[in-house]
Amino acid sequence: MRNTVLQSRAGAATHVTPTPAGLLSILRKLKSTPDQEVRILLLGLDNGGKTTLLKQLASEDISHITPTQGFNIKSVQSQGFKLNVWDIGGQRKIRPYWRNYFENTDVLIYVIDSADRKRFEETGQELAELLDEEKLSGVPVLIFANKQDLLTAAPASEIAEGLNLHTIRDRMWQIQSCSALTGEGIQEGMNWVCKSVNSKKK
Repeated sequence: MRNTVLQSRAGAATHVTPTPAGLLSILRKLKSTPDQEVRILLLGLDNGGKTTLLKQLASEDISHITPTQGFNIKSVQSQGFKLNVWDIGGQRKIRPYWRNYFENTDVLIYVIDSADRKRFEETGQELAELLDEEKLSGVPVLIFANKQDLLTAAPASEIAEGLNLHTIRDRMWQIQSCSALTGEGIQEGMNWVCKSVNSKKK
């Protein structure tokens, strides 16, 4: 199943698209009370596949993806539910601006290029810094081990061990193998997001 919604460049207005029928079941799990918004922050190094993943959620064309210089926002609104996903560019010069988007985040999704082993240390450092941020304290984190369609991709279990995810004690976390290119694993990850938001709001 494919989930969520539309593209805007830095400074552009948020667009809201009609909800695909398949997404309604996930959204109903997400919030039991109407008119509440869920803010999801999508981060990771450049070339990790964040925008491709976001377009998969929206069932948009993924054949032409360019590096995100600012941010993309995708929103779904239906029956009192609104899911906002903020995709922030991952290039080194943009990363200092990530903290401008931390406020009121319900879930952090961190995307890793599982085939780019040379950058595992760098991506681990960035993730560790995010988990230390006061404004993201206690925010559930989903790590998408992306590009599993590539033969050179490291399995999620290896990445989890390398990033010492087992030492995270202050929040719910999950690592999910996925391929933004094929859509595999994305539904499972978003299902976890729904459960974590419900648990956090209780």
